[in-house]
Amino acid sequence: MTLEPIALLFPGQGTQKQGMGAPWRDTEAWSLVGTVSEQSGEDIEELLLRTDGALLRRTDLAQLAVFTVDMMAHDEALRHGLLSEAPVAAYAGHSLGEFAALVAAGALGLADAAGLVAVRGRAMREAAESSNGTMGVLVGAPLPAVEALAADARAAGHRVWVANVNAPGQVVLSGSADGVAAAAAEAPGIGAKLISVPVGGAFHSPFMASAASRLRAALSGVEFAAQHSPVVANVDARPHVCGADWPDLMERQLIAPVLWEEGVRTLVGPLACTRLIELGPGRTLAGMARRIAPAVEALSVDGPLALGAVGPAVSRARG
Repeated sequence: MTLEPIALLFPGQGTQKQGMGAPWRDTEAWSLVGTVSEQSGEDIEELLLRTDGALLRRTDLAQLAVFTVDMMAHDEALRHGLLSEAPVAAYAGHSLGEFAALVAAGALGLADAAGLVAVRGRAMREAAESSNGTMGVLVGAPLPAVEALAADARAAGHRVWVANVNAPGQVVLSGSADGVAAAAAEAPGIGAKLISVPVGGAFHSPFMASAASRLRAALSGVEFAAQHSPVVANVDARPHVCGADWPDLMERQLIAPVLWEEGVRTLVGPLACTRLIELGPGRTLAGMARRIAPAVEALSVDGPLALGAVGPAVSRARG
């Protein structure tokens, strides 16, 4: 009997919503809330249960909330035996979700990761407040056309870069407000439409250089495991198993594009993962995965009730 491998995916900022912790409150995984609160200096229970949606969009708070739910989903999946049904071959997280992936893969402890997420979120928020940056999703155009459009905008004096390559026909741009607006004006020329993204800054672009420096300083005080299960990195879409790789990769992630589409192709191609399971709030990553690799089953665990539905599907990986 052969067990076909699965990959675990962890969502990032943008998936937060008011009351997002309520489904997890009566689970054993809720105990993780205390650890994240202690390490971050924030009241995570308040964030997950009572903070209104507008405040929860604040970068530092959103990141802590999503990270905590990612970790609770993983903890409950382990407790329910979901991840013993088939071997987990690799892990990946979208932007912030990469921290959860590293904890799940054994590269980083929960307490250290929570502290880093707190530093990262605050540094990104402060970097965003010091600049007039924004982001927008270009829908309907291939990546080479979007890269050319951004290059043309920069040649014209605008500051705009590719920030996320999420799925076919979905590329996020990041930069100054006038730069993103200039790209939006030219988008119809490549058959695309730009949709504004309600975020607090120009993430994954040179606008985050000061945040990257602060994160680098925090990373210097954290110990990663020498070896760990494969985690496909955002910045190069390659699997990494050496803890020493991550300080540089995590720093670069703040100013470089998130190569999510290519990373999913790495999971289902070279790493031969036959099912992708998203653990955390929302179902965004599973939706992207279905567009990237339609032949591969993508499932979501966005609450405790989903564990029962996903378990039988994972069991079908037995050949």
